[in-house]
Amino acid sequence: MFNPSKLFKVKNAWDTFSSNHPKFAMFLNALHQNGLEEGTIIEVNVTTASGKTLGSNLKLTKTDMDLFKELSELSKN
Repeated sequence: MFNPSKLFKVKNAWDTFSSNHPKFAMFLNALHQNGLEEGTIIEVNVTTASGKTLGSNLKLTKTDMDLFKELSELSKN
């Protein structure tokens, strides 16, 4: 079952994250507006505080795009 209070808590956490990291939030918005389509490859590299680097990539599928559309519509409500 859908829990509105949990969604509100996540929204508040996202607002705090966006405030702390405005360039990342702007980057995600630019992706949403310009770059995400089926076949797009997303690569992520993370360097831990201890210096270890972890990386991965994925190629977006139609089902990924369907999920992003649903999430986008959810955030508008």
